[in-house]
Parts: sequence; C-alpha cells; structure tokens
Amino acid sequence: MSIRHALLALLSEGPKYGLQLREEFVARTGEVWPLNVGQVYQTLQRLERDGLVESEDGADPGPQKGFQITKEGERELAEWLRTPPDLSSPPRDELVIKVLVALRVPGTDVHEVIQTHRRYLVELMQQWTRLKEDDGGADLAFALVVDAELFRLDSVVRWLDSADGRVKRAAAPSSKPNLKLPRRTGARR
Repeated sequence: MSIRHALLALLSEGPKYGLQLREEFVARTGEVWPLNVGQVYQTLQRLERDGLVESEDGADPGPQKGFQITKEGERELAEWLRTPPDLSSPPRDELVIKVLVALRVPGTDVHEVIQTHRRYLVELMQQWTRLKEDDGGADLAFALVVDAELFRLDSVVRWLDSADGRVKRAAAPSSKPNLKLPRRTGARR
C-alpha cells in the first residue's frame, strides 16, 4: 500500500496537520490498517523533500504543522491513480511457498498441510462476514475493504482446493504411460 499516495489524496482535499492525516487515513480505510504517526511525519518529510507537498512557513515541526499538496503532488497523485499496479509477476506468497516446500519434506502429508490452512482461511472468512453483517453497510470504506478481503481469501481457498486436487492426481498411480511431448523448436508455421 502506498502511504505516500494516500497522504497526497487526503491533502488534495485541502491543508491538514499530520495527526489529522493519520486519523483520516485510518477512518477512510475502514479502520483496518493502523498507521503510526511517526510514519506519517516521515512520509510527509519525504514528500516535502520531493516537492510534492509544502508545509506552512515558519511553523514548528510536529503535530501543529500544516501541509498542503503542490501542483507537482497533484500530478503525481493523478498519475498514480491511473497507473495499474505491476501484477505481471506473482508475489512471493508464504502459503504458496509452504505448499511447494511441503511437497519435498519427507514424511509430510501435503494434503493435511493444505487442509490446515484451508480451515484457517474459512474461519477468517467467517469472521470478516460477521464484521460485515454487524456493520450493516453503514461504512462504505469498511464494506469495500471487507469485500476485497473476502474475495482475496476466497481466491486463496480456491487455489488450495486446486493445489490439493493436483497433488492427489500427481500421487495417484497412472494407468497410462508417461508420454512426454517433444518440445517445439522454431516458429509456428
């Protein structure tokens, strides 16, 4: 997550103090992602150094120092909002690594490893669903965060189900001989 760009977005509404930025960030992200005030001020210093925000002249550093976005900051924010994140390479996912490692660890029941993680993810989905129901859709930001998390968890559960099926098929004795297709060389005609 880009704290840098989130702060620029908040400042695009008008000048704000560091503590105000922290509180608004937490509120607007459905109070799901806490943000340390030190991280806010460190990010603001970098934004100011880069010419993307400016602070009030003569103000002392600290909680009462106001910041505002610059024209360059507005351009940076607009570009970030319209630039898709680089998803061309899969992220380094701990769960994927665990399953891959479990395949090679002698005496490890990969099916059991997968099912343990699957049960945990289903429990998390149930917790998020209860939170969503308790909120009743009153907080749009929270509802969007919960929906995103439920979709993410669901996709991981589906991947685990697929991985479990592949592992079982790979372990099953095959009645067909293992035929390898020749590699293609050169361009298609």
